[in-house]
Amino acid sequence: MSWADILSHPVWAISTALLAFVVRLQRRGSWDPRACTVRLTGKTVIVTGANTGIGKFIALDFARRGARVILACRSEGRGSAALKEIREKSGNTDVHLRLVDLSSMESVRKFAQEILQEEKALHILVNNAGVSGLPRQITKEGLDTTFATNHLGPFLLTNLLLDLLKSSAPSRIVTLSSVNHKRGTVDFSHFYGENLTYMMDKVYNHTKLHNVICTNEFARRLHGTGVTANSVHPGIVMTEVMRHYPYIVQLIFNIIGFIFFKSAEEGAVSSIYCAVAEETEGITGKYFDSDCSMVLSAPLARDAALAVKDFEMSERVTSKL
Repeated sequence: MSWADILSHPVWAISTALLAFVVRLQRRGSWDPRACTVRLTGKTVIVTGANTGIGKFIALDFARRGARVILACRSEGRGSAALKEIREKSGNTDVHLRLVDLSSMESVRKFAQEILQEEKALHILVNNAGVSGLPRQITKEGLDTTFATNHLGPFLLTNLLLDLLKSSAPSRIVTLSSVNHKRGTVDFSHFYGENLTYMMDKVYNHTKLHNVICTNEFARRLHGTGVTANSVHPGIVMTEVMRHYPYIVQLIFNIIGFIFFKSAEEGAVSSIYCAVAEETEGITGKYFDSDCSMVLSAPLARDAALAVKDFEMSERVTSKL
């Protein structure tokens, strides 16, 4: 019997479907956003990368809770489609699209300026947008594109919106990292695309480590202000983050992912938990896994001296651009 015959056999199909169902049941976390009654009426939130995947489901949840939701997206076309979908599904018309390219510090500054001019408050900022698998690309500002998009852009955006977050306290900052941060290293030359190995998710791993480190430092600096800052691992999720990888890698990822990985909606849960749950009120400087559990981040991410150095270097680089 050939592999084609085996894979097309009814017993194989039924067994695969049952396995997928069991795995999906097992990977459900203990916290269910549908059971959380917290309302966000009168609250303003920003979600970056909200046009697709995890970000779109985070924004949809906030919209259903009655928040004023700002979708911070790079693509106007895809952003507009997400805007329409979220408004229709939530019944909330107070959902708005604002364009920003996180790989461009100029674009981030323009976006932040518009927010500060237009919005009287900001209660939740979710730094969700990210890329992985990009080949070596240097932005016109001289930065590695992956580092600019995943770390320096979100870092600058958060920094620029701090005063608004503080004046709106209690407020929350949630930054999507990854368990892959444990495989990352810190080398500030990486910001400029130097000494990097552009293979699979190596650069991505480094950026995710910086996410956790600087989120912890934001938390330390914001202590006592009523603004909390936490980082989360959404889980291994079926999203478009793999779109820059070779086709064969995407194919394998999708086949395995169909059975074992989380959907984008499931991947949004840990971020929503950190952003709205009563249980996380006042908690700051922590790292949450995909089951909404508070866990230890990598040793480097908990190095207080390194956090200060990383924050100051990121601030120095972005302030020049």
